[in-house]
Amino acid sequence: MYKILIADDEQKIRELVKKYAVFEGHEVTQAQDGMEAVAICREQDFDIIILDIMMPELDGFSACREIRKIKDTPILMLSARGEEYDRINGFETGADDYVVKPFSPKELMLRIDAIIRRSSSQKTAQSVDHDVFVHQGLKVDFTARLVYIEGVRAVLSPKEYDLLFYLVKNKGRALSRENLITEVWGYDYYGDDRTLDTHIKLLRKSVGDYARFIVTLRGVGYRFETDKDG
Repeated sequence: MYKILIADDEQKIRELVKKYAVFEGHEVTQAQDGMEAVAICREQDFDIIILDIMMPELDGFSACREIRKIKDTPILMLSARGEEYDRINGFETGADDYVVKPFSPKELMLRIDAIIRRSSSQKTAQSVDHDVFVHQGLKVDFTARLVYIEGVRAVLSPKEYDLLFYLVKNKGRALSRENLITEVWGYDYYGDDRTLDTHIKLLRKSVGDYARFIVTLRGVGYRFETDKDG
């Protein structure tokens, strides 16, 4: 059973999500806006948080930023628009996934399940030994889940960390788009290729000059290679 928080100013949407979630045995808490969602998160823990972008008082982007200051709970954003701006802004604020309205309740439940299982497996897989990659001014601390650029800690979204870690772990290997989506988002991911493109774009922005290490393989995917790899 999952504990789910759904924040949306449309009662019909909240009730629709609750109906399907409760049917599958989950517990649902509702919030009418971003302010209420943040307040609830300060008092309770959840397995996943669903935030609508367009809400009164505090929109979904702002609510996501506030929640990220206190919790690393997976966050799924809902939007009535499918524009790249919303997608990028959502991921930059720390969201794990993005669903465009109108959506299929069944697909939403599948995404929730995939996100939570992915999050749980990543936490379980953390190594006991301290695992660090360093090259020039780039330091990737896998164990502590931290990234440093020229000694300064970089702030990445949860999925940017996952993507960078997988690329670095497979340094020098040609990774297809399908492989990256399967390994980083999960074999049962229900999104599309634009999500990978958006995260690569954001990741390159986050690592600054070291974006050159993330090489695009036209028609294939990407490869992480350092200057000495050739």
